[in-house]
Amino acid sequence: MRQRTGSLRHVYLSLVIVVVGSMWAATAPAQTKTVAATGRPPKTAWGDPDFQGVWTSDDSIGVPFERPRRYGNRKLLTEEEFAERVQENNKISTSVQAGVNPQTGYWVQHEGVDAEPYSSNWAEYARRTSRQTSLIVDPEDGHLPPLTNEAMFLRAASIAASRKRLGPESWEDLSMNARCITRGVLGSMLPVIYGNGTDILQAPGLVVIRNEMIHETRLVPIDAPDNPRPHLPDAVRTYMGDPRGHWEGDTLVVETTNFIGGLVGIGNNGDGVKYSDNLRLVERFTRTSESGIQYEVTVHDPKTFTASWTVAFPITREPGYQIFEYACHEGNYAMANILSEARAAEKAAATPR
Repeated sequence: MRQRTGSLRHVYLSLVIVVVGSMWAATAPAQTKTVAATGRPPKTAWGDPDFQGVWTSDDSIGVPFERPRRYGNRKLLTEEEFAERVQENNKISTSVQAGVNPQTGYWVQHEGVDAEPYSSNWAEYARRTSRQTSLIVDPEDGHLPPLTNEAMFLRAASIAASRKRLGPESWEDLSMNARCITRGVLGSMLPVIYGNGTDILQAPGLVVIRNEMIHETRLVPIDAPDNPRPHLPDAVRTYMGDPRGHWEGDTLVVETTNFIGGLVGIGNNGDGVKYSDNLRLVERFTRTSESGIQYEVTVHDPKTFTASWTVAFPITREPGYQIFEYACHEGNYAMANILSEARAAEKAAATPR
């Protein structure tokens, strides 16, 4: 999040990050020549491409997840369309900087014209407006592949059950993100209205990826591509899965399996279609400049989708950007309020008039 005036608390680092950061500081000399000078990323003291730093996906705020039909198979905006997006983003950034809640662009698209968005103290905006027509780049039409019959049945049953209720029956009817538990791997990387920071730290044989929201931290062991260590036993599963990494040239490739299925979705903040326990993610981080990494992730989930699909967008360094404490669990009054309101609605509906 950009550092602006307000009541934001100081950034803190988890013990794991401190330890890894200390390991790096103890061994790392000055970086080698820059990306601009060599066309390749700088190296760490032990010779791996250096991806360390705080990166943000803010520049893709407002890019649709799936491609609007009017763009067809085009992955990039025309000059005229790009100018319109720049103008829209300028309105948002001006509103945010002025402390005014913007009612345009991303917020209209995602929340509705009459929605009251988060305070501009929290809202972010793109500094380098993206030309992408969608975050999904494969299939060619920029849309999710069809669901499998099993996934369609589960989704239809979930929608039908929710429509029968006046409100959630328990906390389990609320998303994992609303409960401040997790947004999943993809949900933690996709750009949302704030908190899009990703902190990358490295040590010999290890990459640490820490997301700003909910402070998910992934420890990615790095192996030779032809000799990867095996994943955890199938019975051992987590919300963020079991990652394994390797280098393909200057690209960091992270393959993750062993997910808990049926709880987290594949969209923003972990919403959307719930993925299964068969999910396998293949992420690719490629340093493109001093201030940019191209991020790409391919989703393989044959229980949920009839084909694999890929999302891609840049993450960038930005002057003044820091990762701040995200105290979602502290004072999460929304949980109690949502459930108490649902019980009140049920009581009112049952009361004869």
